Amino acid sequence: MTLGLLLGMIALLPRPVADQTCLAATVYMEARSQPTRGQLAVAEVALDRMDAGRYGDTICDVVTAPRQFALTTTSRNFRIDNQAAWNKAWQIAGQAIEIWNEPASRRKLVVPGANHFIRLGSTATWAKNPIATIGDHEFYAVD
Repeated sequence: MTLGLLLGMIALLPRPVADQTCLAATVYMEARSQPTRGQLAVAEVALDRMDAGRYGDTICDVVTAPRQFALTTTSRNFRIDNQAAWNKAWQIAGQAIEIWNEPASRRKLVVPGANHFIRLGSTATWAKNPIATIGDHEFYAVD
């Protein structure tokens, strides 16, 4: 399946399924080669941004905000073709959403407060003092 087809299908899904699909696609695109902890951390960044309300009101709004996540910076012809990685991303997305539905004081998070990440070796003007490095990503609390 191509990224473009997946994004088109998301518009037809009920919100809970659409949100999990958007988050799974983000985890797949950004962190499919990362350890489970790193995949959960990527999901947490998107969920933290949703809570902040500055990037959109739904998970899909957040991860499709222009130039914020791979869903908008990757060709729509990109093929999502690693079924095992997709299945894991789907599971991670569901787990992250379940954790996020807990009261904030009870959430067991991998990167509390992180709302940005970059791949090691990348540069960004805002990237100072990472709060965690997991796999090949650094996580930051920016803003």
